[in-house]
Amino acid sequence: MNTDFTNWGDLIWDKLHRWTAATIKMLPNMAVAVLVVIAFYLLARLIKMLVFKFVLKLSHTPALSGLFANLISVIVTLVGLFVALDVLKLDKAVSSLLAGAGIIGLALGFAFQDLTANFISGIFITFRRPFEVGHQIETNGFTGKVEEIALRSTLIRTLDGLHVIIPNKEIFQKPIINHSLTPERRTEVTFNVPAVHENTLEIKRLVTDALKDIENLCNNRPPDVYFSNIDGANLKVTVSAWIVNQDIRTFENTKNEIIVKITTVLKDSKLI
Repeated sequence: MNTDFTNWGDLIWDKLHRWTAATIKMLPNMAVAVLVVIAFYLLARLIKMLVFKFVLKLSHTPALSGLFANLISVIVTLVGLFVALDVLKLDKAVSSLLAGAGIIGLALGFAFQDLTANFISGIFITFRRPFEVGHQIETNGFTGKVEEIALRSTLIRTLDGLHVIIPNKEIFQKPIINHSLTPERRTEVTFNVPAVHENTLEIKRLVTDALKDIENLCNNRPPDVYFSNIDGANLKVTVSAWIVNQDIRTFENTKNEIIVKITTVLKDSKLI
């Protein structure tokens, strides 16, 4: 029994001695590895700050700038970690970490396809800027003012006062109407009048004069009044007008005013 304990003690002591010797030999490499990690950490913080400022100038979106800055910072830190492991002669550990990171990244990519698609769409929307906060847009069956553009979704306040959160993927893949980027918008009003010869010649003048007092009609594009068809004993008249498109409500109110003016002049002239 004493011999067995002695053998075990010798084995343990020999193991500890070899570990101690190896540790002492690795001390310079360990010191260099620690310095490498510290240097890359400080470098990552500096690059993070610079990237944040640079992307913020391009995108004017703090959330997107923070995402890119953090991503670059993590990459630089990981590079420092791999360099430190290489200094310590842990090549197998580096290979294992890279393989594990690749597998984890692939698994996360499949698991969060929609989330990834929304983030990528949000980045494209931020850089391409088809709309900005405060713009009135129409997309995915909703019309309203953009109140927030995040990386995952966009918040719209509809004309009814409802807050609608739309995933950026749905906005990026479907048509968008930006009313704020459309300074002028055309509308058409069609109506019938009796095909009486003496009244026919006066219809254009009456309708044109009735529309002169409407404020939000474009001055450089006067309304067009023309006969578009014959419907039995009636003539089909079409009024085409360009409206200053300040916002959606302005367009709707102006079109309503056009219809009221036309109806009033036709009643006064006993054409309807």
